[in-house]
Amino acid sequence: MTDGRAVEDLVVGVLGGTGPQGRGLAVRLAAAGQRVLLGSRDAERAEEVAAEVATRAGAAAGGVEVSVRGGSNVDVAGAADLVVIAVPYAGHADTLAELATPLAGKVVVDCVVPMGWDELGAYVLDVPEGSVCQQAAVLLPDSSVVGAFHHLSAVTLEDLSQPTLDGDVMVVGDTREATDVVQALAGRLPGMRGVYAGRLRNARQVEALTINLVSVNRRYKAHAGVRITDV
Repeated sequence: MTDGRAVEDLVVGVLGGTGPQGRGLAVRLAAAGQRVLLGSRDAERAEEVAAEVATRAGAAAGGVEVSVRGGSNVDVAGAADLVVIAVPYAGHADTLAELATPLAGKVVVDCVVPMGWDELGAYVLDVPEGSVCQQAAVLLPDSSVVGAFHHLSAVTLEDLSQPTLDGDVMVVGDTREATDVVQALAGRLPGMRGVYAGRLRNARQVEALTINLVSVNRRYKAHAGVRITDV
């Protein structure tokens, strides 16, 4: 899966890396010293955003050279050791359906939230497989799918004037080795911890909690996260 390598030695791919959540995760991981590949349907756009992320992450890291490169989703999926899925839910199934082969044998971290909007605000969309993570597991039968990073504010992630984040990352998955790696990756973000929160069948609740946080943010003009106590 990761051949026993330490998490800091892994190349992390972020698919949907030109969007707010993917870009935020990429810049924070790069600033922490992680080698990052940023993927998009538009490879040229991915390269442009990767250059911007590298500049910002390098400045936040005190001028230390960072490693961020861009490419197509397919190329990044094939080249990365571990891949984060941060595409919009509307394109989730179609994106992953094309990537089963390059993602085979890899840890795939899904942070996609099935969220809709109407006049009353945000609400959870029904996913036929039960959750977005479970949908990913069906589409990627040879990958180890883990759910994580749902509750991190894209605004906070991208605001590098705040060097330390405040919150925990709830991690769900069916393979201990995979969840351990993702918990360690979460711990690479200053101020964050990865906390095991159950098997993949519990992803529905984790994804849906994001909707509550969105509601909190709208009411209180905040960027709320999650902190697990007594752990």
